[in-house]
Amino acid sequence: MKLYYCPGACPLATHIVLEWIGKPYETERLTWEQTKEPPYLALNPTGAVPTLVDGDFVLTQSAAILEYLAELHPEAKLMGSDVRGRAETRRWLSMCNSDIHRTFGLVFAASYFAGGDESLAKVLADNALAKLKTFFKIVNDDLKGRDWLTGQRSVADPYLFVLLTWADAKKLDLSGMDDLRRFQKKMAADKGVQAALKAQGLA
Repeated sequence: MKLYYCPGACPLATHIVLEWIGKPYETERLTWEQTKEPPYLALNPTGAVPTLVDGDFVLTQSAAILEYLAELHPEAKLMGSDVRGRAETRRWLSMCNSDIHRTFGLVFAASYFAGGDESLAKVLADNALAKLKTFFKIVNDDLKGRDWLTGQRSVADPYLFVLLTWADAKKLDLSGMDDLRRFQKKMAADKGVQAALKAQGLA
């Protein structure tokens, strides 16, 4: 099993899950330029990361990869123990992927989406950052009294952790969101998280 990634990007969530599972795996570090070159595009035509190769099976998209790993290794108990637990995990994966991650895209690539108009790009990025605060507030409120998003450790937790690193990189004001910070601190102290961060040169 091999994970293709760019350091600090969303594949970090998959990297953490692979550490949690504890089975052998390989990684290949890419530059953003390499993700647009023919050898990688043959694996992932979108030119994005992550890509997971498991034998002759090639899988893209973070949420799909995380769920695949959880189902492949039920002994790790990362998907939920019953129908409702699995639904909760998918709900938070969707929140992380479709809402928070997507909105970060408008921050990181504001100039692109604004067609090179920098004044419009600033408005776009500022509005996206404001929207991100509302999303993180929702997550913070749901974490009250919980160590994990669903109440037990799941594949959604590393995804949220990665998104929080992006929030800090963009200096997003999360003041008052104490439960979110408590979660982030707990994740940062996790051995699997530390191993993945070190492997990507982030710690």
